[in-house]
Amino acid sequence: MRHSLIRKNLIALSLIAAFGALPVTQASAQDTSAKTEMKSDMHQMERATSDTWITTKVKSEFATTKGVDATDISVTTKHGHVTLSGTVSGDSEITAAKEVAMKVKGVKSVDTSGLKITGHDD
Repeated sequence: MRHSLIRKNLIALSLIAAFGALPVTQASAQDTSAKTEMKSDMHQMERATSDTWITTKVKSEFATTKGVDATDISVTTKHGHVTLSGTVSGDSEITAAKEVAMKVKGVKSVDTSGLKITGHDD
């Protein structure tokens, strides 16, 4: 009789332990999922900040570079890839703009296909 009571208590304790661990496991999985999502959000925010910084840096470099008219060139950046658009005076300005942009830290590539050559009325 005593062994039967001990056995019942052990079974009851086993069930309590097994079912009690279930919410902990679920909470742990949710916590891991939340951490992964937070890391992803942080990475996206860092990338957006980096792209904004690159765009700003390229524009400021254009403003201080002779032969590049910063007011006529738009700069956009996505994942480190810079796209230039707008109007320029000639091929030499396109080349200069591309060279300046490529020197900015974080720039992976520069697309100048959006730059159009127009004549300046002097």
